[in-house]
Amino acid sequence: MGRAFPGSSVRVTDHDGLFGIELRQPGLLRPLTASELSDGTLRYLLWVAALLSPRPPELLVLNEPETSLHPDLVEPLAELIAGAAANSQVVVVSHAPRLIAALDGLGASRIELEKRSGEAAVVGQGPLDEPQWSWPKR
Repeated sequence: MGRAFPGSSVRVTDHDGLFGIELRQPGLLRPLTASELSDGTLRYLLWVAALLSPRPPELLVLNEPETSLHPDLVEPLAELIAGAAANSQVVVVSHAPRLIAALDGLGASRIELEKRSGEAAVVGQGPLDEPQWSWPKR
């Protein structure tokens, strides 16, 4: 949270079995509730919860996780993704150059696709570069 929202803190609340969140930020006299937060802030908080899970899944597939995020949140998101990759296999699908560059800077492996004659192809891979198929032994 400190990287994305310096000086801020989040608290999970319980109101008769219904959970909520409160975001306390410097300069505000009271915490903000979920209904007062922007879509991007809520999305970021959800990514934090998913990527910092105490029981991470074996595979996480993130489809355009930067959607609706303020540009200043993209690099902290990349750091969360890289941290999650230490405990899970993480696949990120993105068209956002800023997120891709941030992940590249953190040592992520990249497979870039392009459209060739109406189909997706791996950039830099020719038709003869594909792994050879061999029938399994019986």
